[in-house]
Amino acid sequence: MALDLSAYEHPTWLTALGTGAGYLAILGLMTVALFLVPWALFATL
Repeated sequence: MALDLSAYEHPTWLTALGTGAGYLAILGLMTVALFLVPWALFATL
């Protein structure tokens, strides 16, 4: 039973994956900037 993946060879899927990866990257950067940086600053005081 062969799996035909030719239906998924479309630029839309690449765009969707890029959007998801960008969203996760921005979410990670915001988490670091809003939570870890202030925690590190206050921990050193």
